[in-house]
Amino acid sequence: MTGRTTPPKGPAQGTRKDRLKAALKANMARRKAQARARADTDNGKTAGETQAPDKSEGN
Repeated sequence: MTGRTTPPKGPAQGTRKDRLKAALKANMARRKAQARARADTDNGKTAGETQAPDKSEGN
């Protein structure tokens, strides 16, 4: 038969979970930032730029 063993549990497993959790959090933050940047460019704005009110109207 195949000698399947369970993964070791203990301090090493906890550290792995912490690393994976931190990597997932960083990945989600990166994806959110990319989505926000895409949404800004889709609306006609570039990243970090706000639209100024049109001065030609109302005069």
